[in-house]
Amino acid sequence: MYKTMLRFLVPVCSLLVMTITTNAQQHYIPPADSLVIKKLSQWQDWKFGLLMHWGTYSQWGVVESWSICPEDEGWTQRKPEHGTTYNAYKTNYENLQHSFNPTQFDPDKWAAAAQYAGMKYVVFTTKHHDGFCMFDTKQTDYKITSTATPFSSNPKSNVAKEIFKSFRAKGFATGAYFSKPDWHIDNYWWPYFPPKDRNVNYDPAKYPQRWQAFKDFTYNQIKELMNGDYGKMDILWLDGGWVRPKYTIDTAIEWQRTIPYNQDIDMAKIAGMARSYQPGLLVVDRSVGYEYENYVTPEQEIPNKLLPYPWETCMTMATSWSYVPHDHYKSTNELIHTLVKIVGTGGNLLLNIGPDANGEWDTAAYNRLKEIGDWMKINSEAIYNTRALPGWANNEVYFTMAKDSSAGYVLLFLKEGQQELAAGTIPIPDHFNGRFKHAQVLGTKTKLNLQKMTMKNNDDAQLLLPIKEHFSCSGLKHAIVFKLTR
Repeated sequence: MYKTMLRFLVPVCSLLVMTITTNAQQHYIPPADSLVIKKLSQWQDWKFGLLMHWGTYSQWGVVESWSICPEDEGWTQRKPEHGTTYNAYKTNYENLQHSFNPTQFDPDKWAAAAQYAGMKYVVFTTKHHDGFCMFDTKQTDYKITSTATPFSSNPKSNVAKEIFKSFRAKGFATGAYFSKPDWHIDNYWWPYFPPKDRNVNYDPAKYPQRWQAFKDFTYNQIKELMNGDYGKMDILWLDGGWVRPKYTIDTAIEWQRTIPYNQDIDMAKIAGMARSYQPGLLVVDRSVGYEYENYVTPEQEIPNKLLPYPWETCMTMATSWSYVPHDHYKSTNELIHTLVKIVGTGGNLLLNIGPDANGEWDTAAYNRLKEIGDWMKINSEAIYNTRALPGWANNEVYFTMAKDSSAGYVLLFLKEGQQELAAGTIPIPDHFNGRFKHAQVLGTKTKLNLQKMTMKNNDDAQLLLPIKEHFSCSGLKHAIVFKLTR
């Protein structure tokens, strides 16, 4: 290890040392379809996307769907004012359909804000676990376009279609979030039995006709989203990982040990159909692994090492996935540091915002996107179309390289209001050795020459980025980027 005066601890490790054994790695199967491979490479260049959780639950300002799940968890709590018994609560929850009227819905405004922030793709909840559809499905009347929903008379009532259209017009790739479990449909939670937990409440092997009806329902809804009626789709983002073939259950993972039944919905058939309409479609069967999880999606977490497969952290901008009144939003500084950490560790960031019952974002969300965009206007070349370097990352400095190796980037975190850097040196990864001689601070005219230092007991010279006393970063915020050039 080489320790600098800036207290940057940067271990020199090989990719083999960085390789970690996880459930995802053990069961990740790279795609074989050339169009999927191409799309996956493009997706890895995008780096930064928007996720939105939105449904009738925004009227109560509660966690999306989970309060109707009969499990005793922190995220499944029910407020007594919405029903003192489980059945009363669930009835009142499902009756939210009859008052859902988000008249301020303006997807063009959202798309413009996300575009300014530098986001490149959007994933929208077409249906969450509660089964309420934010698109004009023909499989159920529990949907935003139903005459039972006040917003159905609005010209923009097919919310998913409007969102995809507005974001595509701004150059975004589009993805459909779709929940495999459906806690409204009788063929998943059969009213003959009370629901016991998040899982199907009957044994599919004992009632195969009922399970087949559920499989057909799921297939037909996904077909509606993929068949072209909703335009070009880039990602099918499937949630509810307990709906899966039994052979994929990993008993080393606690929550998977609670899956009681084989809940196979025939992903080969679904993916084949979807890609027949959308060639190259990325299918993300979250947490299931194998050939239908084209990239892995850690939730609210950032891996501390490079992973040997494509990955995306999905994370909330506030604390909740869905809209909660007076929610606490992460600072711009924290959000930019999060983006840099993720890109510098080889992943993508899918950042979530929850619209409210009126169809608006909190003012804080717009402010954060504006400030992220201000930073990206200066530094985005260190983010897009780059790859992280194995073995080179810590909590303060990260390294990326342009895909064509024409430039390297050193991304150094700044604290809120920080005006100068302490004197010292930043060791440059061996991968850069011999490639670059100079560095420029993006957003300024400041240029530096890289230095070489011979290490003890090593014939190789260590490349260093020198930081002089009182090095000014005035006018720069959140993270400073040094571009390395030849």
